[in-house]
Amino acid sequence: MIRILEGAIFIKDIEIFLLKIKENRNSQNSVILALDADKLAGEKHLMFAIEKAMNSFKTGRNIAKDPGKEIMLYAAGTRQINRAMKIGVHNGKNNIALVAIGEDIDMSAFDEIAPANVLRYDRSKNRILMDFFNITHEEIQAVGEDKIPELVLERVALVDVMK
Repeated sequence: MIRILEGAIFIKDIEIFLLKIKENRNSQNSVILALDADKLAGEKHLMFAIEKAMNSFKTGRNIAKDPGKEIMLYAAGTRQINRAMKIGVHNGKNNIALVAIGEDIDMSAFDEIAPANVLRYDRSKNRILMDFFNITHEEIQAVGEDKIPELVLERVALVDVMK
């Protein structure tokens, strides 16, 4: 079961927030991770990354040992864990997509997340997405700015090719 909680949050201490995530995992088979929604090109991007990561574990082609980190690798469109971690949340104000995979995960533990529709793609994310996913102006000229979400999905798909 996959659940996504999206909204805004101010994180005073990232280490404490990440510890809270770890404590709320109810088993080794569950995953909770927090992603920067400003770097996600919509729900399709996130779900595609989750699907690719889960499939990599099923086929034994995973890069990371932890499913949460594997999802981050795919969501960030990279094989480099250091780069993938930059798609996570940080100290300060965050638009967050909190992903929970597993049974009986208590999402009420994260009631400090003010619900807001921050995951969806809109043009205001273009600059951040272009920078984060190294989308060039030449690519934009060739396909148009409205194709940025598809270019991001291409980066996610290419993680398998880079393996």
